[in-house]
Amino acid sequence: MARHFVLLLPLALAGCMDSDETRSTSFVEDSNAVQPFPTNHRTELVAFMHTYLNDPAAVRAAEMADPVQRVVGGRNRYVSCLRFAARESDGTYRDPRVRAVVYVDGRLDRIAPNPGDLCAGAAYGPFPELEKMSR
Repeated sequence: MARHFVLLLPLALAGCMDSDETRSTSFVEDSNAVQPFPTNHRTELVAFMHTYLNDPAAVRAAEMADPVQRVVGGRNRYVSCLRFAARESDGTYRDPRVRAVVYVDGRLDRIAPNPGDLCAGAAYGPFPELEKMSR
């Protein structure tokens, strides 16, 4: 009896879901939707980088380009480019690396470690907030 209940539970719960007519459109679902500008992009990026880096207190030469709309995976997204040099485990600094920061629905979605054309021609400006991070 309990086995039958477990098998029928997903069907019962599926009946509780909203129909397509009552659901709002998500930017993730619609490739042609206009994305909202990520107004808190600097703050969100500092918070993310604090967890992303092994030593967040050791960042040099941090620069960031303001978010611009680009096509990412066939969908319109805001993309900001980030350039920084982080201290390696041996205490040295490599040349600054470039990362593309992708925003969905006005919020940080992911960091692309190999930005390719996404950051071509980006106009970088100082990003002192990233250099001032602490542990």
